[in-house]
Amino acid sequence: MSESILIVDDEKEIADLVELYLKNEGYQVYKFYSGYEALECIKNNKLDLAILDVMLPDIDGFRICQKIREHYFFPIIMLTAKVEDMDKIMGLTLGADDYITKPFNPLEVVARVKTQLRRYMRYNQSEGGSDLPLNNEFDFKGLVINKDTHNCTLYGKPLNLTPIEFSILWYLCEKRGKVVSSEELFEAVWGEKFLNNNNTVMAHIGRLREKMNDSYKNPKFIKTVWGVGYQIE
Repeated sequence: MSESILIVDDEKEIADLVELYLKNEGYQVYKFYSGYEALECIKNNKLDLAILDVMLPDIDGFRICQKIREHYFFPIIMLTAKVEDMDKIMGLTLGADDYITKPFNPLEVVARVKTQLRRYMRYNQSEGGSDLPLNNEFDFKGLVINKDTHNCTLYGKPLNLTPIEFSILWYLCEKRGKVVSSEELFEAVWGEKFLNNNNTVMAHIGRLREKMNDSYKNPKFIKTVWGVGYQIE
């Protein structure tokens, strides 16, 4: 059974072109030129991926993305004519998995769709549907970290991390959802016995946050659980 893909774009030529390329790849396509029609489709059909234009005449793509994430976990790719980083970050923060800036090559859209569907299907096959790392890579909230290549990007831009910073971030990602104490983190990364007055972990966490532009008071990634440790949610 072919995967079902939703396309929402009020520019008819773009929507029709993307539909053509996806159908040629064997996908089932639901195409709409307005947001509210698309929301009805989401309620009544099983979808595997959504491609959402940001600027729509009735309800914007960010709002549709929010509504999808209230109930569904299938991948979302945002199409945007805006190039501002804040628009890209907003989409990723609201739950989008990827974004493509107009104008684009339809073949790029097909490639991104295939990548997102492969990841989605593999996650669904993981035991209990958990976000276990596959091929030693984590990809969430715009952060991509790969243990094999030692590459790390945030919102598509490289993060230049030291080996220690990379190891800290990777360990926290491995323990995602759990609180990791400073003692556990130090002994796992440095391989030495932790001392109570050791501020090394705190200093490295501070530098990581700075490189990630992650707010200390309202973090999106590394959260401090006072008196316990650190957590990536």
